[in-house]
Parts: sequence; C-alpha cells; structure tokens
Amino acid sequence: MDTGDQLLIVARLALAAFLGAFIGLERELRGYPAGVRTVALVTAGSALFTEISRLMGGSEDRIAAGIVSGIGFLGAGLIFREGYTVRGITTAATVWSAAAIGMAVGRELYLVGGLGALLVFVLLEARPVVRRLEAFILSLGRELVLREEEHDQEHHSG
Repeated sequence: MDTGDQLLIVARLALAAFLGAFIGLERELRGYPAGVRTVALVTAGSALFTEISRLMGGSEDRIAAGIVSGIGFLGAGLIFREGYTVRGITTAATVWSAAAIGMAVGRELYLVGGLGALLVFVLLEARPVVRRLEAFILSLGRELVLREEEHDQEHHSG
C-alpha cells in the first residue's frame, strides 16, 4: 500500500473523528459523561477497524459485529441506576450510533456518515425542544382549568 492510499485512510479517520467530535460537543456542553473526546475516539476507532478489516481481506460482517458488541460493553459502562431512575441510556445510544457513523466513513460512505452525524446531533438537541413543548402544553392545560373554574364560579353565583 503506497503513501497516497495511507493518507486517504488517515483523511477518513480524521473525518470520522470530526463527525464524532461534532456529536460529542452536544453531550459535553450538557455535562454528560461521554463528550467530544470519547465520541470522536469511538468514530475514529470504528472507522479504523473497518478500514483494517477491508485491507486484511477479512470478513467485514464479522468485524462489524465485533465493533457493535465492543461498543455495547462500552455503552453498558455508561448506564447506571440512581434510586428509581436510570441514567446514561441516551449517552450509551449516542456512542453506539457514533460507532456506526465511523464504520460508514470507514466504508467510504461519506454522505451516510455526515448526514448520520447530523441526524444524531438533531435528535440529541430535540430534548430541550420537547421539554419546552411539554411546559407549553402544561401551561395551556393550567390555563384551561383556570378558565373552567372561573366559568363554573360565574355560573353558580349568577
């Protein structure tokens, strides 16, 4: 393998790491355990395993399965229980998705990897939107209850 081919692989690794860092930025800014470095390492590592498996002529599906189960163990370490609540599931799913993005880049599926990273980022950003929507719906509900109570008071007093 010549230097040009190796530089292409390094460029793919850099792209995978960049996409992972983009996803990890959301986690880090919100104070979750797996941030920029962790998610970038997962995407870059997954891309590298995918590249190497192709170069070695091995079974790509076997390497893919190995990546998925290895990331599953990493994800399991991110999930923990606090009383009656479970924390870390979204972060574990983020790491799992990042591995898939790294594998896509390793297979030269740049559009899939890039749009996949964008989709994961958008889904992670959906949480604040959902919370605002929930607060808005609750405030509408409270307003309706107050109006109904006012209506009932007017009806009973008049």
